[in-house]
Amino acid sequence: MHAPQASPAPITHYENFPVASFLCPAHLRAPIAAIYHFARTADDIADEGDATAAQRIEELQAYRQDLVASCAAASGATVGPSSARWPQVFGPLQVALQTHHLPPQLLHDLLDAFVQDTRKSAAAEGYASHAELLDYCRRSANPVGRLLLHLYGVTDALALQRSDAICSALQLINFWQDLSVDIPRGRYYLPQDDCMRFGVSQADILAQRQTHNATQLIAHCVATARASMQFGSSLVHQVPGRAGWELRLVVQGGLRILDRIEALHYATLNQRPTLRWWDFPVMLWRAVWM
Repeated sequence: MHAPQASPAPITHYENFPVASFLCPAHLRAPIAAIYHFARTADDIADEGDATAAQRIEELQAYRQDLVASCAAASGATVGPSSARWPQVFGPLQVALQTHHLPPQLLHDLLDAFVQDTRKSAAAEGYASHAELLDYCRRSANPVGRLLLHLYGVTDALALQRSDAICSALQLINFWQDLSVDIPRGRYYLPQDDCMRFGVSQADILAQRQTHNATQLIAHCVATARASMQFGSSLVHQVPGRAGWELRLVVQGGLRILDRIEALHYATLNQRPTLRWWDFPVMLWRAVWM
């Protein structure tokens, strides 16, 4: 399988946080965009359209086969023909794998998370505990941060721990931001043990009733995500140059979404907060003083 020197497609999905922006070092924008498009396309396979769960899993298996072929080709191994169904993804990704020696297991972890999410959604199954939810974040979010640190040449254990805290926080923030859209689609991320602790029934969640107990539960979830983000935020001082400023904005973007959730009095069972243009000066000011 040959890796064409294709430029990554433009990033068009709505994102809370900057992706491969001008703040990233120029020589890393292509591999960062390649990683993003790999993850974004897999997420679309798992989440978009009206395919059945079985069809989505079959599609993800084909996608994984192309990943295996790309990893093998990048290492110089002789491989059989791939499906070549996603050349716009695996062309740039193979270049990144070959040039920057990306750890393949982190890419496989992302696919494992998408398969898990597809199966849980199909079964209308949630997460028993916060620890189980964090284990999902370990595969659905943390690999992205570790891949970026790999590109930046930052590999010490504390940096990886802080990166994991930021990425897990970003994933959790996305969950608490999207409750009003995820629940109708059969996607449940409020941990069952926390629901029991705060006296929130499954019936309340399914009906999206913003009871006092539900508000207390979401406030607790928000506080947990904020603590994780604040713990990881010191990583901005370990990432060099403009990339460190990119990370500052990522951290502040996540914290600003939490501010928006709080401003709604945690009523995200019925509303989805988003960032507006006037939030970005606030984020920039806070980023300067980190």
